[in-house]
Amino acid sequence: MRFRSYSVHLFTALGASLAMLALLEAASQDWAMMAIWLAVAFVVDGIDGPLARRYDVTANAPVIDGTILDLIIDFLTYVMIPAYALYGSGLLPGWTGWFVVLFIPFVSSLYFADTRMKTADSSFRGFPGCWNMVTLALLVIQPPWQVILVLVLLLSVAQFLSLKFIHPVRTARWRAVSLPVALLWTGAIGYAAWTGFAHVPALTGLVAVTSVYLLGAGIAQQVIYDRGYVR
Repeated sequence: MRFRSYSVHLFTALGASLAMLALLEAASQDWAMMAIWLAVAFVVDGIDGPLARRYDVTANAPVIDGTILDLIIDFLTYVMIPAYALYGSGLLPGWTGWFVVLFIPFVSSLYFADTRMKTADSSFRGFPGCWNMVTLALLVIQPPWQVILVLVLLLSVAQFLSLKFIHPVRTARWRAVSLPVALLWTGAIGYAAWTGFAHVPALTGLVAVTSVYLLGAGIAQQVIYDRGYVR
């Protein structure tokens, strides 16, 4: 059991290497390969949590703090590299790119240190700094830069509001829908990256719809359930 528990930590740490691969591709401005490595890291991040709980790594592998390890890797793959991609890809021209590449790490560092980020139903309180998902979706959809800038500002503010955002695996409510949607989103992003983000209207629509669901499902649950409209 101890071997298996520490193996889970090693699996989590693999995300740091994936982050470096994504960073190297971003530095070369190969956004498609960057996206593929970030998508792989996203899958690893989705798997390691259930494994950690199954093997109770807190009790069986206590030398390594899995929560801190996960936060370190998440900050790389969720915040730093995606922020750079928004700056370097040309999605945000001129001063807007400089603003976003500095602003996203600033606000996200505060959020990652917020002790109130988790809710009782294993959702997130406030937008959980998943800038990797936002950036990858924007690389597919490629909206006007004004839309991107407004979205970044809105989501940055949402990090500190009492709004729920689901975790597709951990949030039990609607998981039968949320998990397949997350997998569909991941597959669509992977395919888009594999084709070099070639414009395919159907794929763009799929990424847009699944992204809206993943962003809005938690808020919808707040409105429907937490306010007593449905018991």
